[in-house]
Amino acid sequence: MTKLKIKNNEVAFYAMGGLGEIGKNMYCVQFQDEIIVIDCGVLFPEDELLGVDYVIQNYDYLIENKDKIKGIFITHGHEDHIGGLPFFLQKVNAPIYAGPFAMSLIKGKLEEKHLLRNAELHEINEFDEVHFKKLWVSFFRTTHSIPDTLGIAVHTPQGTIVQTGDFKFDLTPVGNLPGPNLQQMAKLGDDGVLLLTSDSTNAERPEFTKSERWVDIHIRRIFERIKGRIIFASFASNVYRLREASDAAIAQGRKIAVFGRSMENAITAGQELGYLNIPKDSLIDQNEINNYPPEKVLIMCTGSQGEPMAALSRIANGTHRQITIQPEDTVVFSSNPIPGNTTSVNALINKLEEDGANVIHGYVNNIHTSGHGGQVDEEFMLRLMKPKFFAPVHGEYRMQKIHTKLAEMTGVPKENSFVLANGDVLALTKDSCRVADHIDSVSDVYIDGRDAGDTVGNPEIRERRLLSEEGVVTAIAVVDLKDYQIVAGPDIVSRGFVYMHESQELIKAANHEVFWAILNTFKNHKHIDQRVLNRTIISRLQKLLYDRTGRRPVIIPIVTILNGNNRSENQHYRRPNNKNNQTHKNERQNNHSHRNSQQHSKKKNSKEKQPVATGNTK
Repeated sequence: MTKLKIKNNEVAFYAMGGLGEIGKNMYCVQFQDEIIVIDCGVLFPEDELLGVDYVIQNYDYLIENKDKIKGIFITHGHEDHIGGLPFFLQKVNAPIYAGPFAMSLIKGKLEEKHLLRNAELHEINEFDEVHFKKLWVSFFRTTHSIPDTLGIAVHTPQGTIVQTGDFKFDLTPVGNLPGPNLQQMAKLGDDGVLLLTSDSTNAERPEFTKSERWVDIHIRRIFERIKGRIIFASFASNVYRLREASDAAIAQGRKIAVFGRSMENAITAGQELGYLNIPKDSLIDQNEINNYPPEKVLIMCTGSQGEPMAALSRIANGTHRQITIQPEDTVVFSSNPIPGNTTSVNALINKLEEDGANVIHGYVNNIHTSGHGGQVDEEFMLRLMKPKFFAPVHGEYRMQKIHTKLAEMTGVPKENSFVLANGDVLALTKDSCRVADHIDSVSDVYIDGRDAGDTVGNPEIRERRLLSEEGVVTAIAVVDLKDYQIVAGPDIVSRGFVYMHESQELIKAANHEVFWAILNTFKNHKHIDQRVLNRTIISRLQKLLYDRTGRRPVIIPIVTILNGNNRSENQHYRRPNNKNNQTHKNERQNNHSHRNSQQHSKKKNSKEKQPVATGNTK
């Protein structure tokens, strides 16, 4: 079992994910034999991670120390904070503590993966306390772009460690929902905060993030101007935004149709918990939208980030079963692209415009505000908490670094701020703080599938990238090791390398190269097996293709061996006297000098035994 290099009286804080990046948040507080885990998120892959569905943390350290884990405490229900739970619970079945809305989303995830029955779930609110033998946990209400967001305070024998979760100070939230509980935060600060770990997402923005109320006003004004059908795209989890859109539509007498499974789940949860107030007669079935005039319809859908399989992308591409773009349609993007999605979002907007829709998007139209606080919000949090030590989290390195400067401006000594990386272990006492260790196993794990075991590594990613850039060439042949004959092939198949019908000369040359590679293997190797044949084919074909094209495709030999068990050593050759072999020889002789042609002729007439090739040589 891996043990941290800290003293017995020290409290450890470390991140399995969420530092130097925006995503896969997972933070841990450990004192002796007790570990508190805060959040368990995923990171959505960048474009170069071909075929990868999610990026999660390496859980090895926590799996080794699973008996110490007291619970997983969730700050809110966004994917970068709860998306990893189904994968983690397949390894460690720890209790989960979460607010009402996050718990509703978690139950849906676990049920989908057949994990709900065995899960230990505890719904909590801002006034609850959870006590263990040495540690205890309390909460405070914050505001974000999703309901029931909580900050988490872990109380240890050395002092209190606070994790803010994602936050901004929205003093006028929509729907008369509660704002941030400043009194709870101030009390924590007055009682003393040993370490504050705070959201750094918008540390580069010198502003106080606007309230959702501001967006609500502009959405109503925009909806009032639109005469045709409205297609409203947003994050499904942004229930506040869904409320603003649905309230504006209902005020205009529009019917609401919902598309996208995550959107349907969010609206169901929002209705059940009272965050949405959509009358039943205002919701219509997906197949009923054409029964109403366009000016009386609002379509709420997923796909604001340009996801290829989301509802909005399928609408734009003309592959959606119920919806096609009409000339008077207006598509409203009530979100901004997250890092890595800008290209796909812009392409989607262009496609919608080409189809004839009017597209409204971005901050310029005042229909989006961030759920993360800017510099003023972050400074306000620092003033309320008054921490002795500070470690910025949930941000890339430059954001973390700027956040430490804000901390210094609000009274935290420069030497008391720490820009950590995933796996760094911060060891704390009442009077000291130091980077004491690093968890080496912390790394990215690529999920290609549905379960924690469906992983791919860097070698597979490199191969996929090579396939996408260079293509693949397959060489197919059947050989008989009893008589050392090529009984079928060789055949060349190209995918993503060259278009075969336009590259017949190259394909023919590749066929010949494989043919002679096999014959020479028969002649020159005492022991012949699959590995020897494959290695020779790859080597010779790779050189030919690079010489001809300057490219290096992935080469896959598929050689079927007949009677391979009958001959373990290549001791007896037969003379290549069939027509196909003779054809190959004649064509190859035409490309050599007269002297080489004479040498080939002498070799053919000699009595030395040679391998026999039969079948299609192309």
